[in-house]
Amino acid sequence: MSKAKEPVAETYASVWDAIADTPHEAANLRIRAALIADISRFVQNGGWTQTEAATRCGVTQPRINDLLRGRISRFSIDALVNIAASLGRVARVELEPSRSKQVARKVRAQTLSPSRTSLAKGPKKALGARKGARVARTD
Repeated sequence: MSKAKEPVAETYASVWDAIADTPHEAANLRIRAALIADISRFVQNGGWTQTEAATRCGVTQPRINDLLRGRISRFSIDALVNIAASLGRVARVELEPSRSKQVARKVRAQTLSPSRTSLAKGPKKALGARKGARVARTD
C-alpha cells in the first residue's frame, strides 16, 4: 500500500502573499485593501447612507456597497484613488524594502490538524488573517 502524502505548510508574511500568485499581485492587493479600508472608514464616519456616499463619490450605490463590503477584486487602484479624490482625500504610496529576500515566503514541512488545512474557510475569512498565516497544500 502507498502512503498518503503529508500536507506541506507554507508560511507567509501576510494573507496577501498567501492568496496572490506573484509578489507583484500581493503588493497590488495590499494597496487596494488599504485604500478600501480608509475610504470605508471615512464614509462610515461621515454617517452617510450608501446613496449619499455614492453621490459624494461620483459612483453608483451598488459600487459603494461593494466598497463597504470589501470586495477588493471589483476595484482598481485608479478607481480607488479617484473615489478618494472625490471625497477630498489624497492617497499616498510609500516605497519600502521587501520584507524578505524570498518575498516573505517560506516552505516547511509540517503536519497540520484537519481544522487548519484550508485557507481559513475562504477568502473572506482570509482577509482577517494575521501575519504569519499558514496555508496547507498537498503536492
